Amino acid sequence: MASNPIGDIVPGPEAAPPSPTTLTGRTVTLVPLSPAHAIDLFPLVNNDHPDQTALWTYIPDGPYDRLEDLEKDFTARQSSSDPLFFAILDTAPTPLTPQSSGKAVGYVALMSISPSHRRLEIGHVIFSRPLQRTTGATEAIHLLLKHSIETLGYRRIEWKCNALNAGSRRAALRLGFQFEGVFRRHMVVKGRNRDTAWFSMLDEEWKPLREGFDRWLGEGNFDDHGRQRRGLEEIRREVIPN
Repeated sequence: MASNPIGDIVPGPEAAPPSPTTLTGRTVTLVPLSPAHAIDLFPLVNNDHPDQTALWTYIPDGPYDRLEDLEKDFTARQSSSDPLFFAILDTAPTPLTPQSSGKAVGYVALMSISPSHRRLEIGHVIFSRPLQRTTGATEAIHLLLKHSIETLGYRRIEWKCNALNAGSRRAALRLGFQFEGVFRRHMVVKGRNRDTAWFSMLDEEWKPLREGFDRWLGEGNFDDHGRQRRGLEEIRREVIPN
């Protein structure tokens, strides 16, 4: 059957605007970002150490030299509805570091929110070093995807990054987003040109993608040291062979 020349009818109501809430996973919990989280995060993301510089290379804000500056930004973000910010708390059974269990180890936002078009973006992703390449990093995005699609009713979730940010582009593909192209000279960030790579995930793609996430996140997929037995992409190829 041919598609309608002016577009197919989209059933259902508008999506619900996201609001501050708590999203609980097995290894991380997402809560509304507040200035109090700056105390946990500042030692993990401040600019005192050379290895932190790369964390802020492709981010519009930062790096931060003073706790007061991070607290000031978090105060402004606490009252923002778009972007809507979440702190990522380490609640892993085996803590990411001995002193960080239950504390903020990163933050992320839902942004570019359009309930009428049922579209939003996951962005402002800051994963501190203790969170990077952990189960919790993947689970944080999984929680936002599940909430956005299943609870709020969004049909398109976007992931955008600087086209030079190879790590973010790899992460998008690993998580199941589809590459759509590059918007040339899309933005000026910190005085530099940014070409933006666009990725998306649709609600109709979510069911098998969620099954892959659920299998990967299952406790049986990790050994006693928290190391994965099988990779997310390997598991997804079994769920979605093509």
